Amino acid sequence: MMAAVRHKDSKPEMTLRSALHRRGLRYRLHAKDLPGRPDVVLRPYRIAVFVDGDFWHGNAWRLRGLGKLEDLFPTRTEWWCSKIRRTMERDAQVTTQLNDAGWRVFRVWESEVLADPEAVASQVELLVRERR
Repeated sequence: MMAAVRHKDSKPEMTLRSALHRRGLRYRLHAKDLPGRPDVVLRPYRIAVFVDGDFWHGNAWRLRGLGKLEDLFPTRTEWWCSKIRRTMERDAQVTTQLNDAGWRVFRVWESEVLADPEAVASQVELLVRERR
């Protein structure tokens, strides 16, 4: 199952990139030299954008209206929760590393991008304006 998960060029990521491009924002993808390999990198403004998957990054239980992460997994609960929490911890570490290096980190859930890509693109554009 996990091997089938797309690590880049997912539908939410492509949707956001398209919205950013329409606004005239130019970017690089998956910068290997930055911690966490951000999905979208606006180097002149030192902005790193991550489109986090709801399931793998720990938001799916909220979307489904559950009380806590454990409620999402009826079997192998401890293994799955440990896996998701490690991802969340890694996300926090990457964000800290980038912030410490002078980067502005923007994290967005895939569900937010799919619900309103233009609103998310507007938020990124606002960050660019602040950094100009």
